Amino acid sequence: LRDVNMTIRKGEKIAIVGYNGAGKTTLIKLIMRFYDVSEGEILYNGVNIKEYDPEAYRERIGTVFQDYKIFATSLAENVLGREYREGDDEQVLAALSAADFDEKLSRLEGGIQTHMTREFDDKGENLSGGEQQKLSLARIFADRTPFVLLDEPSSALDPIAEYTMFENMMRATEGRSVIFISHRLSSAVLADRVFLMDG
Repeated sequence: LRDVNMTIRKGEKIAIVGYNGAGKTTLIKLIMRFYDVSEGEILYNGVNIKEYDPEAYRERIGTVFQDYKIFATSLAENVLGREYREGDDEQVLAALSAADFDEKLSRLEGGIQTHMTREFDDKGENLSGGEQQKLSLARIFADRTPFVLLDEPSSALDPIAEYTMFENMMRATEGRSVIFISHRLSSAVLADRVFLMDG
């Protein structure tokens, strides 16, 4: 990447579009500090991200990458990213609803306590690719990080499901800064600004 220069304001929704290999995922990984820039700098609240403790910095960012994982535990714990506690139901159900998972949830006999995968439970639920993607997005809605990065979070969804998911995402992340990579311009139009990466 060369000559990339952008400012993202608090609460802004940004779409990044461009051909495969243009550097969209690389940009996301640099923002996450999976590796550092060799020139220039990335600032968060006006401070170079290298000045922050990496773990504390990343805890402020919710992410969904293309290689998301579903864990062999309950649906609720997959959403929360931690052990389920009494009183978590409302948070889990709201997150699943925002991720358009309601229809699937209504068919799960154990509800939010249904075990995901059959790795440790023969009666566990194996989700389709699109359902897995919705579940990974529910994690973003359950976790109130101020900054959200989404790297093609809807590649397994059909165009209508993707548009619905992005509409829900815009509502559920109100007041939070969001950067999302999308190959479909129909989703990008929901953003406040669109950056095209080219050349």
